[in-house]
Amino acid sequence: MTEATWGDAKTPDIDWTMSAALENVVRGGDDVPEVTNLRAAVVAWTTLDAEHRERATLTPERAILLDGAAIPVFHGQAIAALAEMLD
Repeated sequence: MTEATWGDAKTPDIDWTMSAALENVVRGGDDVPEVTNLRAAVVAWTTLDAEHRERATLTPERAILLDGAAIPVFHGQAIAALAEMLD
């Protein structure tokens, strides 16, 4: 008997429409979190300068499964990895 699999079970498709907060970034001179969908938050992160990219925290409404690990919060290079996955 052969086990059936669909897609990559360790990294399923990401729901880019889920809510997410991009925090520790300056907006209009104040440190104000941006709450939007995951795709828009990742795109907004790509527009930040290097210092703010490193300080930023991205918190999706639920953990994202990447390489078999559930990740509830992303920082710096982990957000960059998500940006590379945008289609």
